[in-house]
Amino acid sequence: MMLAAALATPAFAQSDENVRIELKFTADRLDRGKVTGLAHRPTMRAATLDDPVRIASISKLAVGVAVMRLVDKAVLDLDRDVSLYLGWRLVHPQFPTQKITLRLLLSHQSGLKDDAGYFIPLDASLAELLAKPEAWDATHAPGAYFRYANVNFPVIAAVMEAASGKRFDRIMTEEVFEPLAIPACYNWSGCKDGAGRGAITLYRPDGSVARDHWIDDPDQCPTMASSDNRCDLDLYQTGKNGSAFAPQGGLRISAGGLARLGQMLLNGGDGLLTPESFAELTRAQWRFDGSNGDDDRGYFQAFGLGVQRIEKPDGSVWIGHPGEAYGLRAGLWVNRASGEGVVRISTGHAEDLPVGHCLDTCP
Repeated sequence: MMLAAALATPAFAQSDENVRIELKFTADRLDRGKVTGLAHRPTMRAATLDDPVRIASISKLAVGVAVMRLVDKAVLDLDRDVSLYLGWRLVHPQFPTQKITLRLLLSHQSGLKDDAGYFIPLDASLAELLAKPEAWDATHAPGAYFRYANVNFPVIAAVMEAASGKRFDRIMTEEVFEPLAIPACYNWSGCKDGAGRGAITLYRPDGSVARDHWIDDPDQCPTMASSDNRCDLDLYQTGKNGSAFAPQGGLRISAGGLARLGQMLLNGGDGLLTPESFAELTRAQWRFDGSNGDDDRGYFQAFGLGVQRIEKPDGSVWIGHPGEAYGLRAGLWVNRASGEGVVRISTGHAEDLPVGHCLDTCP
């Protein structure tokens, strides 16, 4: 998807090297995008709408779409105990009789939390990580409470692999990116050779590199490395790890690619999903009632299957997902009633900056 030449505004403010992108779209049209800043500072390369960027938690939305593709193909069942796919028992230690399902994992109601971590080496076992007591919310049973947790998504990736017999990165390419003609990948595994050299490098406020400095460091591992720092995908076992491709936040995709994903949402699945699966993906599986979850001071109001919902006082509903990591703030949002969509990407932010959805503006 080549958009930069036709849509991007080439000028950028020399005094502000941080990238700022806004791209509005409808179901069948992309508006002229606004792009400022430098994708790579040492070479003074200006950012464009075609440049891939580590888009953080918007990655989860694409995973939700892929899961529903596999549901449509009867490879996965949203309400089956995922232990039956994994071949090892995933159970909440305080509530061992409660099954954990893809529906609960995708909607952050599984009982898992991030305190034990969610990045594990290429040769490590997800089961060992989740055997730690700190990986679980000790006071709430699966299905009883919403707690946003990145670790849900390595589990989802492992389930997808175990059920299909394919690696997560290949599933995402086959089920989402190729059908939508989006050049994208997770942790650079599956993108064309050299794609990283065109990436938007993520910088911290002090100018140090946070992620994707491929021009100056071309030998980076495209996945998580092994425990002894090897970069050898032969060490990876499908259905056992789930973390190596960073399903929770490692998607590399351009603003134009995100807009294509948004157009699919505006078009009710765009032929990619059945109407029934699209409805399940986007409807509120959880809605805050004052006590049934951690709403993070109003940040979370309602959640679908990897899809966040912003339900405004005027009755308008926006579906999509925000992204926030390594100095990046981003959002992909669509309003199906009005037919509007927007992609926002903003870099160079301090980690302690207040959170924001990047709907009307990024923080």
